[in-house]
Amino acid sequence: MTVDWSPGSWRHLPALQQPDYPDAEALRRTLEELASLPPLVTSWEVASLRDQFAHAAAGQCFVLQAGDCAERFADCSSQRIANQLKILIQMSLVLVQGSKKPVVRVGRFAGQYAKPRSSNFEDVNGLRLPSYRGDLINRPEPSLDARLPDPCRLLRGYERAALTLNFIRALVKGGFADLHHPEYWDLDWTRHSPQAEEYHRLVHSITDSLHFMENILGSPAGGSDRIDFFTSHEALHLPYEQAQTRRVPHRPGWFNLSTHFPWIGIRTAAHDGAHVEYMRGIANPIGVKTGAGVSPSQLLRLSEILNPANEPGRLVLIHRCGVTKVEQVLPPLIEVIRREGRSVLWICDPMHGNTRTTSAGVKTRSFDDIEDELSKAFDIHAAHGSILGGVHIELTGENVTECTGGARGLSDDDLSRAYESEVDPRLNYEQSLELALLTARKLSRL
Repeated sequence: MTVDWSPGSWRHLPALQQPDYPDAEALRRTLEELASLPPLVTSWEVASLRDQFAHAAAGQCFVLQAGDCAERFADCSSQRIANQLKILIQMSLVLVQGSKKPVVRVGRFAGQYAKPRSSNFEDVNGLRLPSYRGDLINRPEPSLDARLPDPCRLLRGYERAALTLNFIRALVKGGFADLHHPEYWDLDWTRHSPQAEEYHRLVHSITDSLHFMENILGSPAGGSDRIDFFTSHEALHLPYEQAQTRRVPHRPGWFNLSTHFPWIGIRTAAHDGAHVEYMRGIANPIGVKTGAGVSPSQLLRLSEILNPANEPGRLVLIHRCGVTKVEQVLPPLIEVIRREGRSVLWICDPMHGNTRTTSAGVKTRSFDDIEDELSKAFDIHAAHGSILGGVHIELTGENVTECTGGARGLSDDDLSRAYESEVDPRLNYEQSLELALLTARKLSRL
């Protein structure tokens, strides 16, 4: 770690998962333009989320972080954005009912355009090509031209993020999330979902209670017509993140204003690496993925570097262990953080540790494994006097078949029917709502 921090001090350290651009001058010009463009989020929104994370760490609210594995530019459409918003609202409402606490909604959207890869190259139909690293970097088509990193895509990513945020804010401000009109959130193709009846009973219970209170008060319940949403993405492409890092009037420090909540992936979380160096200096709440392969001493060192003042709401630890390893991996991580009195918000990512490949070479995840790891995580935290303050889910509002299991019992043979993801498999609407209902039942018993 360098003693003096600046938005570019990460450049003096090893930077993993960075694309190799063939035209350095074009990249420089693009980053200059990005740095001159307006921020996507505001510092007061960032500060508000940090405060809410502090409350979640203390068990006073619950965090739902959910959205696409890797956003695609082609999916920046009003219908897909609205569908994503609908499932997040529905899941959060279920969790509010189960936990009897406020829910903080953090979308994996408006910036989740870059993805780490296990190899710089891949073989496709006999061709050795650079790996697809997300739409922010290159294109997924299997050709050399498509796979070359293109700096112009950084501007397109910024623009798509801005369009997504603008539409979400307009929907929320316009009453899309009004509790008086839950029909706004219904997705047509799920009308006969196995979870539909239970979900609608829950919604009717909430709206009946709302109407009762308004009749008693003689006025509309404040805040029932809109809700807050925050954005998050993996801070993988460091030049892009640096370009949107700036000071603001009347607040100390530097803010990454491309998102409210950036996180470090497990592949780039080395304590002496460029990603940790960059993240330690920004004022945003920051996340770190952890799990199998991360020792308690490594996690403690990261927490000391990224949150030296031990401030509540600053550091989020997102554990992704896998259902077969969570009972061995998680307890020592919890114990070292508790023993040293480190202030963190724990969130469970039950997705990434449970990825497998079918005999046909298709990546998938089992709903049962996802649900089982999440359930075990709640029990482990409770047994160790810790608080699991949130869940991190890869999902979509579309009718995809990418994960097996769930109420409809999807099998490996069903995956080819509607598999869209270019990177990792996501839960579809029904599976997401089912997971929310199961999580709500778990929360109600804690």
